[in-house]
Amino acid sequence: MIIIRLDRVLADRKMRLNDLAAQVGISNVNLSYLKTGKVKAVRFSTLDAICKVLKCQPGDILEYVEDED
Repeated sequence: MIIIRLDRVLADRKMRLNDLAAQVGISNVNLSYLKTGKVKAVRFSTLDAICKVLKCQPGDILEYVEDED
C-alpha cells in the first residue's frame, strides 16, 4: 500500500495546503484529496510540481508499506 506523507512535508516546510495548491496550480480540494489518500492515482506532472515547490523528492511524499494479509 502507498501512504501519502504530504501533511508531514507541509508541516516541515511550514506551508499551508492552500499555498501549495496555488503554487502548484491545482484546486485546494484535489490537493486535499491527495493529502488524505483519497485518490487512486496521481499524475507525474502534479507530483513533479509538488516536489518542485516543496524542494523534496517523491519518496518524501510517498511511502510504501506492505499490506497485512
